[in-house]
Amino acid sequence: MAGTPDEIQLTAAFFERSLAALQLAARDGALLALITDVAGAIETSLRAGGKLLIAGNGGSAADAQHLAAEFLARFVTDRRPLPGIALTTDTSVLTAVGNDYGFEHVFERQVRGIGRPGDVLLALSTSGRSRNILAALEAAREVGLVTVGFSGAAEEGEMRALCRYFLAAPSRETAIIQQIHMVAGHAICAQVERAMLR
Repeated sequence: MAGTPDEIQLTAAFFERSLAALQLAARDGALLALITDVAGAIETSLRAGGKLLIAGNGGSAADAQHLAAEFLARFVTDRRPLPGIALTTDTSVLTAVGNDYGFEHVFERQVRGIGRPGDVLLALSTSGRSRNILAALEAAREVGLVTVGFSGAAEEGEMRALCRYFLAAPSRETAIIQQIHMVAGHAICAQVERAMLR
């Protein structure tokens, strides 16, 4: 069944907005350099026996799990598993902390319990205002983790201030922000994987 002209136009417009945002990112030298810096920070942590922790809500939770899988399984090349942990997957921990302390603490408690100085926390929040993400970043700084934040173009406040490395995707549309986060995440995976094979 073929789509209506309106449906096809809607789909084409979404692709065009996605492409425009990706092209903006691809031409942003500071953003590209930041991605390389993040990959270097993760490589440094892994070589010192550290790990990558990743947190996000909703679609960003799925992205956190996706990226952790790329580190633990493989991205492109067969190599030893790299320690990437999505803080979004343990339902017992999430519900226990949420019930006993409040949902804003579901990642913060895990950072304090699992995180060690020199580890890296990658925090994903398209809005930059998620209370549980901000709490995790605050805890990570206190524990001594390297803090990395991915957000959108509208974020100029608290999240940026909590991050050593901060990527603002050039869009205000949640789905497109997430697409840029995943392209950046895959670029980081590729760089870290290549570095760890040397």
